[in-house]
Amino acid sequence: MSDDIIVCRGVRKVFASEAEDLEILRGVDLSLPRGARASITGPSGCGKSTFLSILGGLDRPSSGEASVAGVDLVRADEDGLSAYRSRAVGFVFQFHYLLKDFTALENAMLPAYMLTGNRAEATGRARELLEAVGLGGRLSHVPAKLSGGERQRVAIARALVNDPGVVLADEPTGNLDRQSAQAVEDLLFDLAARRGTTLLVVTHDPGMAARADRRFILSDGTLVES
Repeated sequence: MSDDIIVCRGVRKVFASEAEDLEILRGVDLSLPRGARASITGPSGCGKSTFLSILGGLDRPSSGEASVAGVDLVRADEDGLSAYRSRAVGFVFQFHYLLKDFTALENAMLPAYMLTGNRAEATGRARELLEAVGLGGRLSHVPAKLSGGERQRVAIARALVNDPGVVLADEPTGNLDRQSAQAVEDLLFDLAARRGTTLLVVTHDPGMAARADRRFILSDGTLVES
């Protein structure tokens, strides 16, 4: 039995318009084992974020096969995809998307509270993760009172709070200064390694891409290992 947690075969994505059909992904293949740390680079507009959205259950491929953590992302219904996004996968985006009126602790605990309905358990998980990312003294701060790097660390804690098998990160340091970006990059890779989480990062940063065990380039709609 394969230990691959991400398996894609011939994934295509076509966006239809009145003028023409635009084929973004032309048959992407990818297999990643549990605990792998992988990166995808490529020119802007080549389909990196589209591919990550498919893996995250936020979009569906036009054709092909895609499964993550045993969930068939092509055939799953909307309830199945919703459960998948809650339990199996965590997201870190370029923009943190924190709720502006919620504290760091409330933002980080929200996915766990929505999943379990247990506020005490969710708060405990979030507190532990925020302490792990160096924000133990900032739990009660709202996003406006946090730096860009701190906000992204809250976003990492939020992505990990349900202990997903896979974390998908789309340009997670793209909106940060160099020093903050380095700190966030270190956290993301170190936490994934310690927790045995499969990490797939889309990035324009060659230094960040080089830290991955497996490195891929998406170009002309196909994925090639570098």
